[in-house]
This record gives sequence, structure tokens and C-alpha cells, in this order.
Amino acid sequence: MRIGVITFPGSLDDRDAQRAIRLAGGTAVPLWHGDHDLQGVDAIVLPGGFSYGDYLRCGAIAAVSPIMTEVIAGANAGLPVLGICNGFQMLTETHLLPGGLIRNEAGSFVCRDQTLRVENASTTWTNGFTAGDEIVIPLKNGEGGYIADSETIARLEGEGRVVFRYLGVNPNGSINDIAGVSNERGNVVGLMPHPEHAVEPGFGPDTSAAMRSGVDGLTIFRSALKSVLAA
Repeated sequence: MRIGVITFPGSLDDRDAQRAIRLAGGTAVPLWHGDHDLQGVDAIVLPGGFSYGDYLRCGAIAAVSPIMTEVIAGANAGLPVLGICNGFQMLTETHLLPGGLIRNEAGSFVCRDQTLRVENASTTWTNGFTAGDEIVIPLKNGEGGYIADSETIARLEGEGRVVFRYLGVNPNGSINDIAGVSNERGNVVGLMPHPEHAVEPGFGPDTSAAMRSGVDGLTIFRSALKSVLAA
């Protein structure tokens, strides 16, 4: 299975995402923001970083990059898309996901190993979990506070589209401790923490705190492989 990882000017975690895909058993396909070709991939990852220097708003310029025309069309047709941190911001800017991300409540950059609860284990990217699983994923962001109007929040909660929720501490002031959400179909998921940094024992969160020996993030990429192979 081939998963494309798009590099934008300022992407930092594209290589990490590619490595996570390979460790999960897939083939990572590098894609460039200025192209109009998804190269026939089976899924897409929008990686973390500071695309276009975070000018205007985080993810705002990347959201109108040439390749995003194909990403939006693909997502609307069912192509699995995962947005990580800056990628999550892009997904809200393109309206593939509702809401938005604002400056952390404390006004400072946060970097920590973050405990999450898996709220929805039926999406393309979370079917390898069981709802209620508690996992540990690194978090690093300055504008990670998830916001939306009250009607949107009620809809997300009521439809089970809150995919991940912060546990123990809310690191950025996100409404309802929301760490990640999905679209209605479940093929598009965005989250602020970085699963690509929790795929190898000894190179991610404290393994004593994680359910799966420090590789909780690997399940997210394996879930996509499982979904596409089963389709």
C-alpha cells in the first residue's frame, strides 16, 4: 500500500511520517506541494511543521497550494487523509474538517509526552484501537487550541467525531479537551499530537507509560493499511 506524504516549504516531520509508514508496513511516497499529481497513492499524510512560515495563519497558505486541489477532491471521494499538527490546521483551513486551531491558552509553545483517550475507533486511521484506549503520543505546538462554535461542538460530540481527547492535562486550552476530530465519513482525521514520533521503542514517549511499549503511534498508520487492504 502506498501512502503519500506531502512536503511544503517549512515542513519538519515529513521524513518522520515517511519512516512511520515504512515501519507500519506501507510504502511511503514523497509528494511536493507545487504539483498536481498524487501519483495514485492509497492515502495521504499532511505532516507537521511550519508550512510557509505560518504566515497569515497556521496552514492557511498551504491549504491553497496546488496539490491541495487533488487532496480535497480525493478526500471528498473517500481517500484516507491524515493531518498531523500543521496538517490538522490545513484540514480546518480547507474545511475538510470543521473548527480551527488558535494560539495555546498559556501563550507559549508546548512540547510534552501527552496521554490521549481514543474516543472513536471506527475511523480509517483508528480502527486498530478499541474505544477507550489510553495512549501516549508526543505533542509539540504553539497554536493547538481547538475551537468551534457551540453547534459544531455539539454535532461533533453527538456524532462521535471527536477521535482523540486529552487526558490528565489540557495542554493548549482546546474545547472539551479535543485533540483530534474526523469528518462524517471517517476517512479524514486531524490531530495535534505527533503519532510519527511514537513508532519505535526507545525513540518516543516513556515506554513505561504507554500501552504498546512506546509505539502507540504506529497503530494509527497500521489502521490505514488495514482499511485500504480491506476495501
